[in-house]
Amino acid sequence: MKIKYFALAVLSVAALSSCGGQKWTSEDKGSHIVITQKNGATLGYSATSGVQIITKNGWAFKDLNKNGELDVYEDWRKPFEKRAKDLASQISIEQIAGLMLYSAHQAVPTENITEAQMKFLTEDNLRHVLVTSVGSPEIAAKWSNNVQAYVEGIGHGIPANNSSDPRHSAGENVEYYVGANGQISYWPSSLGIAATFDPAVMEQFGEIASKEYRALGIATALSPQIDIATEPRWSRFNGTFGEDPDLSTDMARAYVDGFQTSYGDAEIEGGWGFESVNAMIKHWPGGGAGEGGRDAHYSFGKYAVFPGGRLADHMQPFTEGAFKLNGKTGMATAVMPYYTISTGQDTKNGENVGNAYSSYLINDVLRGEYGFEGVVCTDWGVTKDNRAVNSFGTTSWGVEHLTVAERHYKLIKAGVDMFGGNNDKGPVLEAYQMGIEEMGEEWMRARMEQTAVRLLMNIFRTGLFENPYLDVEQTKATVGNPDFMKAGYEAQLRSIVMLKNKGGVLPLAKSVKVYVPKVYIAPRMAFRGNAGAGAAMAPQMTEGRWELPLPAEQLSKYFTLVDSAAEADVAIVFADAPANGTGYDANDARNGGNGYMPISLQYRPYTAEYAREVSLAGGDPLENFTNRSYKGKSVTTSNESQLDMILKTREEMGNKPVILQIDVNRPMVMNEFEGAVDAILVGFNVQKQAVLDIISGAVEPSGLMPMQMPADMRTVEEQLEDVTRDMRCHVDSEGNTYDFAFGMNWSGVINDARTAKYK
Repeated sequence: MKIKYFALAVLSVAALSSCGGQKWTSEDKGSHIVITQKNGATLGYSATSGVQIITKNGWAFKDLNKNGELDVYEDWRKPFEKRAKDLASQISIEQIAGLMLYSAHQAVPTENITEAQMKFLTEDNLRHVLVTSVGSPEIAAKWSNNVQAYVEGIGHGIPANNSSDPRHSAGENVEYYVGANGQISYWPSSLGIAATFDPAVMEQFGEIASKEYRALGIATALSPQIDIATEPRWSRFNGTFGEDPDLSTDMARAYVDGFQTSYGDAEIEGGWGFESVNAMIKHWPGGGAGEGGRDAHYSFGKYAVFPGGRLADHMQPFTEGAFKLNGKTGMATAVMPYYTISTGQDTKNGENVGNAYSSYLINDVLRGEYGFEGVVCTDWGVTKDNRAVNSFGTTSWGVEHLTVAERHYKLIKAGVDMFGGNNDKGPVLEAYQMGIEEMGEEWMRARMEQTAVRLLMNIFRTGLFENPYLDVEQTKATVGNPDFMKAGYEAQLRSIVMLKNKGGVLPLAKSVKVYVPKVYIAPRMAFRGNAGAGAAMAPQMTEGRWELPLPAEQLSKYFTLVDSAAEADVAIVFADAPANGTGYDANDARNGGNGYMPISLQYRPYTAEYAREVSLAGGDPLENFTNRSYKGKSVTTSNESQLDMILKTREEMGNKPVILQIDVNRPMVMNEFEGAVDAILVGFNVQKQAVLDIISGAVEPSGLMPMQMPADMRTVEEQLEDVTRDMRCHVDSEGNTYDFAFGMNWSGVINDARTAKYK
């Protein structure tokens, strides 16, 4: 069959070549054929898919539905919306149901499409694939080409719209050098880029990341996470732009502009084109106010609370940022609601249901009040049955009593278009029948077509209908290229915040002798064994060990490394923020408690003396109580030894300087150690080399805190989950307050245009 299709394609191209007024040329790339047209669309198609070329007025078009005619949706000269409406009117309900599916996470270790992937692409008509790890950029490109060739030969030839969660995190001990290439460029976390307080850095990240995404075959980003993180204990704080609505708004706008906008030859129309990536902003209307800091991936964290009445602040990065872009694309094209029940916020229907199920929050507020016309996609797993209070990823909050199909129908009526983590069209088709019974077939077909148009628009805008294929050599040259790596590393340098510099101890001279204490790597469960076909890997517990936090040879490029404090002029301690729990303990529940526990932001054991007597929200079908209070309960962190390491180093060094670099993923209590160290540098998921460049004076620190550092756990308990910047902040031995927008350079406390605007 492959030979037959290739022969047809060659004959088609040959026939076109003999026509007068030809405006295109053709090239066989091996995996696909590319047609280049002067002042027209570049087309890519597979010789194996059965697609042929139609000519009109000398232009070339792909006959995707193989009917021998130029349909409106196949005509790249037509506006995106007109094409999407034409195609939506042609496809079956089964095909629309498939478009509404968003796959479970798909790893891509090889270029081959798996049998499971073939099944959901054909039997379930799925076209939105969530890609996780890839073997290499080359493998990703080849896999993407194979997927696109596969779906091009099915039905109406609708391309796959592959997507990704954020994938640009830096490796701490990966060395950067001029000319470095990587699997992908390395950047600070979102919180780290926010610490630059410069939206231009965020937009540059978006522009670079979108080029790398498209080179990997990815056209939708399940990002940015623009929740304002007003609850300091929240485990997803690190993925946000911090706790301030204004900074988060500007960063959200810059991120989406960077991802969605194509320029020059890459642009098709209205800023959209072959370098554009749809931005799915999350999590509407804001997930950063979970009671007690608990996260809504679990039933024990299902409730967001708004004791300060500040829901509008949480929506601001959406309504004033991502919906009001500076660039030509206008607004983000997709929105993902969070799992949480936004307690007491539905002023119309009085429903306390997960945000995606809330017709008030989606139809009335998001679509009605703010005019959002794009795709609304649930977070993953919201239609699944939950069987335990502490189970992960089964999150049908507030609608646990409904069947899976009934949940799909309620979501459709609420204004939702896609079902995250569902590969099966069956429940969608059941929901369609429910809609026919309640609303009639005409209404239900129109509602489904409305969703189909929204989904297809995002595929048309990114040029996938014209050319979804990748040049593998170009992919290898694009992803992680030296210019992109350099930009990411420079952003890391700008993200580092200096909180303390007692007596101007920093920067250090290259001649100093430095002692770096080893850190303890606790035992953990790891999988070992032959990972070959059919072989199981047995879990084994690793042994605890002490090791340097970064390679000795890397340290030695900056300073003279010595083995003990006695030999050293200065010590540099590398530590991680306190590792706290989730806010729930099944053992406590089994032993007669309610299971709810404090989440601590300090190293030492913590007892919640100042917690609420009665929780603001509660209730679950699997619980026989509603009060989720944890007042009076105690917890320990798993890495208390890091505090011991800091204090021991102080003791060993005597009066000699101790420099602390701490990796931070959310606010933390610093009064346990701050007075024992001379300098503090905060990093947000950066390479250790970037920290050394600051310590050595190669680069001056310029980052600012995108959040407050609390004075103690009492202020953490007494702050309101939905209110920004409402904590009493830590004051250090030098009299500086670790508040939002605080940071230092070699001259002292930073006061510049950034602090004037945001502080």
